[in-house]
Amino acid sequence: MENKKNDPQNESYKDGKLVTVAIHTYEKAEILKSILESEGVPAIIESINLIQPVVPGNVRVRINECDLPKALKIIEDVDFSAKAESKKRPVKKEILVPVDFSDYSFEACEFAFRLAKDISSSVKLLHVFFSPYYPSSIGEMFSVPAGDQEIYKEVRSKTEKEMQKWMDKIEEKIKEGALPDVPFSHNLSEGLPEEEIVDYSRKVNPEAIVMGTRGKSAKEADLIGSVTAEVIEGCHTPVFAIPENTKQFGLAGMKKIVFLTNFQERELKAFEIMMKFVKDYPIKVYLAHIAKKEDVWDEIKLAGINKYLQQHYPSLEFEYAVIDGNQGLEAKLDKFVKDNRVEMIAMSSSRRNIFTRVFNPGIARRMLFHSDTPLLVIKGV
Repeated sequence: MENKKNDPQNESYKDGKLVTVAIHTYEKAEILKSILESEGVPAIIESINLIQPVVPGNVRVRINECDLPKALKIIEDVDFSAKAESKKRPVKKEILVPVDFSDYSFEACEFAFRLAKDISSSVKLLHVFFSPYYPSSIGEMFSVPAGDQEIYKEVRSKTEKEMQKWMDKIEEKIKEGALPDVPFSHNLSEGLPEEEIVDYSRKVNPEAIVMGTRGKSAKEADLIGSVTAEVIEGCHTPVFAIPENTKQFGLAGMKKIVFLTNFQERELKAFEIMMKFVKDYPIKVYLAHIAKKEDVWDEIKLAGINKYLQQHYPSLEFEYAVIDGNQGLEAKLDKFVKDNRVEMIAMSSSRRNIFTRVFNPGIARRMLFHSDTPLLVIKGV
C-alpha cells in the first residue's frame, strides 16, 4: 500500500509552509531525508542544480513547518561523523588553514605560520571547491554526460592553478622574511567547505584550525551560514578566528587576552589547552563573566577561579571582571576589549543543539560578526 504521508505530492504536504532544516552534500541530504521520512516526517531535497550550481551548499532538506519540533529532535541524533570520531587519533603537529584565496584568508595564513613557528608545528592549507559533478556523492544514481565531466575537469584545473599561485605567494613571503619558514603543504577537497573542514579535523586531529573572518564588515544575513561559525560548532579542534581588520598576527606579540568564563569545570581544561599556544609569554589575562543582573556570587566565583589560576600559572598576570550583558552583549564585550586593549578573546564552548544554534546563537558565533579582535574557541572539553 502506498504511504501517502511520505509522498511529496500529497496535497497536505504541498499546502504546508516549507522550512529548511539542513544544507548538505547530496549524499548526506538523501540519508537525512530517509531518516526523517522513516520517523514520519515528510521531506524533500530542493535546489539541486548539478549543471550550474549558484553557490556551494545548494542542496537543502526541507520539511513542513509544523513538523519542525519533531524534526529537530531527530536531527540531533544524526551524526554523519560518528564512525570517524569513534577512532580517536593522537594530535598531529599541524595547523589547518582553510583558504578561499581572499585577502582575509591570507591574514589567517600569517597568523597560522607564526603560531606554527611558536609551537614547532607545520601548516596544512586546505581549499574546498564545489563543482557540478559529484562522483563521490552521486554514485550510480545519475548518468553524468561527458560535457558535465569536462566542466568538472575545468573547475578542478582552475582550482589547482589558484592554489599553486597561493603557494608561490607564500614561498615569496617566506623568502622576504615576512612569514616564518615552517613546513607547509596543501590539500584540495571537493564538497561543502564546513563539512570538509570538520571531516578533515576529525580524521587528522590537527593542533588547531586558523580561519579568516570578515568581522564587523560581515552582514547579518551571513550569521547562520558562516563557514567559520559552522566549523566552530562542528569540531573539537581549537579554532582561531582571525578578522580581516585585525592588527595582531601572532600570539607572541600579544599583551592582553580576555578569557570568558561561566564557572564551568570544562573551562579549566580549556584554559590549559590555551596555554599550550600561549606558552610562557608575558601576557595579562582578564577573567570575564557576562551577567544580566548583579550577583555578588559572580565576583566571589571569579575571585576563586582567579586564585586557582594564579597558583597554576604564576608567570601570568590576572585580573577579573563582570561584564554587564543586559543589552547589546556584543557591544558591551567589544567595549571591554577596546577599553582594556585586549588582543584576543578566548572561551570554551560546549555542543549546542540545532534549535539553539539557529534561533539563539551563542556568543562565539555572534562575536564573529561584531568584533575585529581574534577569537579562540576551544570545544569538546
